[in-house]
Amino acid sequence: MNSDDALPRNFERNMTDNSGYMAEQQQELSLGKEEGLDVSAYASPDFNWLQMEQIRMGLKDKLDVSAYADSSYSHETMKQIRLSMYSGKDLTPWIARGFVDDELEQIRLALEDDLLIDTWITDDMYMQQIHEIRIGLYEGIRVSVYADSKYNWMQMQEIRLGLEKKLNVSLYSNSLFNHWQMKEIRLGLEAGLDVTSYARLILSASDMKEKREDLMREKSGGSLTANRLGIDISSLTKKEFSIFVEDNGTRVFGFIQRIAGNIVTEEDILSALKKRGIVVGIKREAIADMVQKKRMNEKILIAEGRPAEDGKNGWFEFFVRLDLPRIPAPLPDGGVDYANIEAFEMVDEGEKIAVYHPAEKGIDGQNVFGETLHANPGAEKKPLKGVGFLIEDDNVTYRSRLNGKFEYQNGRIVITNMIVVREDVTAVTGKLEVDGSVHVIGSVYSDGYISATGDIIIEHNVEAARLIAGGNVMIKKGSCSKNECFIEAGGEVSGSFFEAATIDAEGNIRANYIMNSTINTLGKVIVSGSKGMLLGGRICAVRGVDTFNLGNRSHIKTYLDVGKNVLYDNRQAALANTRAGIVEELGILEERWNRILQDLPPDREVAQLLIQKLNVAIVSKQNELADLDAEVSKLAASTNPDIKAVIVRGNAYEGSNIEINKIKYSLPSQVNRIIFKLRNNSVVMNRL
Repeated sequence: MNSDDALPRNFERNMTDNSGYMAEQQQELSLGKEEGLDVSAYASPDFNWLQMEQIRMGLKDKLDVSAYADSSYSHETMKQIRLSMYSGKDLTPWIARGFVDDELEQIRLALEDDLLIDTWITDDMYMQQIHEIRIGLYEGIRVSVYADSKYNWMQMQEIRLGLEKKLNVSLYSNSLFNHWQMKEIRLGLEAGLDVTSYARLILSASDMKEKREDLMREKSGGSLTANRLGIDISSLTKKEFSIFVEDNGTRVFGFIQRIAGNIVTEEDILSALKKRGIVVGIKREAIADMVQKKRMNEKILIAEGRPAEDGKNGWFEFFVRLDLPRIPAPLPDGGVDYANIEAFEMVDEGEKIAVYHPAEKGIDGQNVFGETLHANPGAEKKPLKGVGFLIEDDNVTYRSRLNGKFEYQNGRIVITNMIVVREDVTAVTGKLEVDGSVHVIGSVYSDGYISATGDIIIEHNVEAARLIAGGNVMIKKGSCSKNECFIEAGGEVSGSFFEAATIDAEGNIRANYIMNSTINTLGKVIVSGSKGMLLGGRICAVRGVDTFNLGNRSHIKTYLDVGKNVLYDNRQAALANTRAGIVEELGILEERWNRILQDLPPDREVAQLLIQKLNVAIVSKQNELADLDAEVSKLAASTNPDIKAVIVRGNAYEGSNIEINKIKYSLPSQVNRIIFKLRNNSVVMNRL
């Protein structure tokens, strides 16, 4: 067993104190520490400072950086994985295929726009090719024409430009044409020429250009290629621009390439829009501004439709508070203010608690091609479920059936009977047994007895008494007696303090200090605050203990029994017994199902009704079995050896005895800020 003295002397040494780091790496570690981050995720000289920066940025945004904190990834690959996590996209399959850096950026951008890029990319493609495919998908053109690794990216670009302008690209999509040849054929098609005379592999790009210019002269009678001085300027001017249709056809962008001799006019762009069938929302002023101010290599919005506006989903308007804090406010010392917590909301019979507002229809839009974009109607919500309320004839108004306690948990309304006792409960008061919850405004003194199927809330103190609750027990001040306070709860038990109390609970037990008490819980025992203390008595907690101080300087014996203890064994046996009963019932139902299918009643309706009822019973029992198996798994997971079984945030003193999964250990000397857990069938300590 490791004691405090056995821990390495450099245990708490700043992990950035390592001469193996370069100055830039040290700076990234220092920045992470200043930002309150767990820099252990990248505190390794194996990461260069650029990689560290990407991990630090992910930690800062609360990402699971383990997805990319791998020194084998370049910082650019890390960056793309990090950016993809913001939009919930997964680049893992692409990384596995060998894509890296800028290639991943193009893939990420496509995924973020919900483009089906996986259909068209092969493993041997590189960044520029992927870019051309992505742009084509943006444009909604037939990328299948050029999404083939036999084309280099420049050939792909020429085919894409032709498809954008609705040209017959089959005349030059032969991969044996180089991109210069493809360009000459494309320019000819754009000019309306018969390119078949020169769209031949045996002609070089220069030969093609000469023939194209000859055809242009023939078409224009010689006037288009010579100015008034008789100088041929056709080879000096270009009209290179692109049009991108995005956002489901509601926005169109123009892009004029910065190329020497590129002269694009407003008429060129307007003509191209017309050829593409773009007729709605054309922004002539934006086009004029782009051309006149020579805004090149800049994506400019030149046409805009009207997106469809989806209808508003149905929603519930509540007239009672749903935001009551489940966790009490913290005190200055880190303890919990149990005394001032509002534990519940009360409602009166007939009180309006909620109104449902039905879903609304959407508003249709129109794309730039003049086509209607149909809006999706809002989704309706299912009616609220629960107990203790009714729905009026309008099917939208919910009212309470009774005076009682209101709770809204996991989408269910639960209104239960609440008895309010405005006096102290004593032996004189007699036994108080309630079908519902009990709220005692005062205290519970000697021989007081309360039994409730719901919660029990005590505003002040509890002395020698017995409290039995089907739900939670909350004692706002605390409980102090001479080992004569007995509390049983089907849920959690909480209070400012417990002294000499016996508590059995299904859920967690919370307090600011617990002394000389006997506690049995399937949950955790949590003692909060810098003055919080767990001292004396015996604590049996399946899911562990989290306390500030354990024991005291007087070495008073304090016993902790966590994990797979007697409570765990009993619970596991009870679950196994219940499961066996469900399996037996399910077997009987399935046997009956088989018999009925072999001998159905002659009446069709009777047979269908019988089959339906039996099927509902089988499905219900199967769901019951699934829920039980989930509970069994949850119970087993709560005692996993890797779990921090006992956490001491302050001091743990000699005299403390800890038993984890039936492995015992007695603390020989004082330690602080420590975690007790199992390792290789021994109880070990780790620094908190």
